[in-house]
Amino acid sequence: MSGCTPVFALSLRGTIAAVCGSLLAPVALAADPGHEGHAHDAPELSPTVITAVAPSSPLTVVTNPKDPRQPVPASDGADYLKTIPGFSAIRAGGTNGDPVLRGMFGSRLNILTNGGLMLGACPNRMDAPTSYISPETYDRLTVIKGPQSVIWGPGGSAGTILFEREPEKFGTLGSRVNASLLAGSNGRFDKVLDTAAGNDQAYARFVGNQSRSDDYHDGDDNTVPSRWDKWNGDVALGWTPDQDTLLELTAGKGDGEARYAGRGMDGSQFKRESLGLRFEKSNLGEVLDKVEAQVYYNYADHVMDNYSLRTPSGSGMMGMPMVSNVDRRTMGARIKATWRWADVQLIGGIDAQANEHRKRGGMGVDAHKGKAWTKDADFHNYGAFGELTWYVSGEDRLISGARLDRASARDFRATSATNGDTRADTLPSGFVRYEHDLAALPATTYIGLGHAQRFPDYWELFSAGDPTGSVNAFDSIKPEKTTQLDFGVQYRDERMEAWASGYVGQIRDYILFDYQGMSSRARNIDARIMGGELGAAYQLTENWKADATLAYAWGKNSSDGTALPQMPPLESRLGLTYSRDVWSVGALWRLVAAQNRIAENQGNVVGKDYDKSAGFGVFSLNGAYKVSNHLKLSAGVDNLFDKTYAEHLNLAGNAGFGYPATDPQPVNEPGRTFWTKVDFSF
Repeated sequence: MSGCTPVFALSLRGTIAAVCGSLLAPVALAADPGHEGHAHDAPELSPTVITAVAPSSPLTVVTNPKDPRQPVPASDGADYLKTIPGFSAIRAGGTNGDPVLRGMFGSRLNILTNGGLMLGACPNRMDAPTSYISPETYDRLTVIKGPQSVIWGPGGSAGTILFEREPEKFGTLGSRVNASLLAGSNGRFDKVLDTAAGNDQAYARFVGNQSRSDDYHDGDDNTVPSRWDKWNGDVALGWTPDQDTLLELTAGKGDGEARYAGRGMDGSQFKRESLGLRFEKSNLGEVLDKVEAQVYYNYADHVMDNYSLRTPSGSGMMGMPMVSNVDRRTMGARIKATWRWADVQLIGGIDAQANEHRKRGGMGVDAHKGKAWTKDADFHNYGAFGELTWYVSGEDRLISGARLDRASARDFRATSATNGDTRADTLPSGFVRYEHDLAALPATTYIGLGHAQRFPDYWELFSAGDPTGSVNAFDSIKPEKTTQLDFGVQYRDERMEAWASGYVGQIRDYILFDYQGMSSRARNIDARIMGGELGAAYQLTENWKADATLAYAWGKNSSDGTALPQMPPLESRLGLTYSRDVWSVGALWRLVAAQNRIAENQGNVVGKDYDKSAGFGVFSLNGAYKVSNHLKLSAGVDNLFDKTYAEHLNLAGNAGFGYPATDPQPVNEPGRTFWTKVDFSF
């Protein structure tokens, strides 16, 4: 996907999507002037820009990813998650970073879209699950920190992330349209269209987006290879014969390309196919309250090469054109039921998922085309779960959960010593949490203990060697076992919102990557982790509001007596906003400390610690104006003072783009960046 043709094709798709939505909206509006029949009229747009997100309940953050945010609105899921204290991302270029929560990475984060699992295929996670997610096309983002939920599948020892689209609700025939346009520095241009029409019996929804950007410039005005062009389109058809019944069919596709200053290859294809079917039935009886069932299918077809978005150097290991094509097919199902008694709620059910991974490639331009696929791995997981909430009193709640998983993997690599072998483990997980509402203050305190056992993922079993000298880690890497204590307090009154959360954990058989030159090996160690986040927002006057957050993560390799690698440094965000009537202006000062605790040449499948990092501060401004209840303008300038800086979690710049081959240099972040956004809702 290089040259003008792919860009034209993507632009054409985006234009067709916009035209289709524009045609659909007037038809539906004509059928229902005034939209009186719509059960949830288009929300009134808020004249503010989001700079930080606070938790809505103990260990849980819920936010609307459609809201304008600073820094410049996100191009992928990892970029958006960085707004939430405790999150960071492993950076390699302009888009498709890999999310990190409290220093934990990969399948330690359970990331679901509409209840389904979307797994990438690249052996080095160039296409992380969040790279297939366009945040603004979803209605709600929920983050559950720590091993404090069991109903969303296996793993997730560090947290669970849910990107969700809500079912539509109409009365008589009606419609709604949400749309946005974003333009910014470095050729950034995004289009989003979200439109739906229906009545009290059925609905149809279309969501489409296109996002593109050129290479950006850092604070020293050096060009950083980072351009991307991507699109997504999703359709949902729902049947609602009554207020308590929902049957919804979803389907979607997407594609794109992105180049990376920190990788030896670029992504010339990110094809996605998704199918899903869900059923919900509520108010079934006095005890059995709700039944939910869903099945899903997600497919990623990813192409990496060193010639579509760059020119091969002609010398060295990556000097000649080469290409790798990988794909991952994931299928899953879940059924759960909710029972309610006077003081007790129980959610129980079963889930299953299976995925297979294939690859092909070769030397030369488009050498993969026409070649047969080679399957190298497949995975299966079957789980049962139950989560109980006991309302002990009006001020006290006890929440507990348990799940049991049977996980297995099979090695299909012809050159592997474990070819044809299958390994399987039975993995228990669970948690208990106590929440108490204080009588003297409008505050809630909580403490919870969770334990999660995680089966090694594809990258840990198939992307690394083994310290014993075998060709892979398939037969020796043990499942991770995380035991973590979470505690905190949340306070909220008319003028002030404040919160603090902390955690202390022990990880047995933590899966660590050791790097030796261009190769890596995986092994198990024991680790200790701790840290926390805190924040406050205070309404200084009727017009002025200040907010501040702080996040810290610490980890130790207790087996070797060294630091745990790939830990983000201490980070703070300070915000000040002035709002009046229909407009607002705000400032954001992001402060990041130096990171001196590193474990050189150790890390994860994506990156490693190669040097200490310096601290930095970045100052940004934003403004917003609500033209009407359904039209909003927002704008911002990120990195106002054109600071040259790099994140600690960062891949070293690749020699193919002129970075030093022997002295690792981090990829710098964008310099001064202007952006403006228009939101429509009607």
